[in-house]
Amino acid sequence: MKLLTKIIPLQELLNQHRGQNLTIGFVPTMGALHEGHLSLVKQAAKENDIVVVSIFVNPTQFNDPGDLKRYPRTLEKDMELLSGLKCDYIFNPEVEEIYPEPDTRKFNFGLLETVMEGRFRPGHFNGVAQVVSKLFDIVMPDSAYFGLKDFQQLAVIKEMVAQSGYKIKIVPCEIVREPDGLAMSSRNALLKPEFREAAPIIRQKLLSAKELKDKLTIEELKKWVVNEIESKSDLKVEYFEIVDDTQLQPVILWEEPVVKVGCIAVYAGEIRLIDNIIF
Repeated sequence: MKLLTKIIPLQELLNQHRGQNLTIGFVPTMGALHEGHLSLVKQAAKENDIVVVSIFVNPTQFNDPGDLKRYPRTLEKDMELLSGLKCDYIFNPEVEEIYPEPDTRKFNFGLLETVMEGRFRPGHFNGVAQVVSKLFDIVMPDSAYFGLKDFQQLAVIKEMVAQSGYKIKIVPCEIVREPDGLAMSSRNALLKPEFREAAPIIRQKLLSAKELKDKLTIEELKKWVVNEIESKSDLKVEYFEIVDDTQLQPVILWEEPVVKVGCIAVYAGEIRLIDNIIF
């Protein structure tokens, strides 16, 4: 496992591997790694000859400066976790290496960026697309691996790949959870004890919603989930939407012939948690 902080040395090494017809799998992360990230790395290792993991806290996708400042940075621990896996290269650049000058590109994701995360975090997905496209240009992987917890982000990245003409296979990977059901997230480590204790209710109520879907309308079910979480904990629901799995537009009736996904964002104190469930 080799740590690199500069683009050109990484590209030189990867070009050598490409010259040997070796496949490259890529896992982009912002660090503070947990078992969810490691599951992506394991999947990449199963399917590729070479695995690259990037660790880069991307400033352009944070619309809240406080969130950017709070985001955990744990490079030594991250490297220790990756050392036990097949990870050939860690790419950990400085901001100036990725953005030698401001990135002024504007992406248009249409309806995808107008709902849920796009509505509440304006500019977030443009920042995601900026950094992921830059990393794709640097690494030029055969496959890239993303967790399904960030369901809307995954849809945006698929759209960006289609628009940009990248020949990169985007591989969605299942959500990894804590024993109590809370979706693993780098932000979980920032939760105060009382909020960490309450947070599993998010998953519990999503599972209950799946059981209740034949008894309630979509609008009734949305209200039920929000009320159940907020009345039985100190958590605050920012949104709970039931959407289709491609354009992520709200579904009105259960009879609509689309795959339906329940997506939720919840504030646990200052920490924002997201999760989803397929209906």
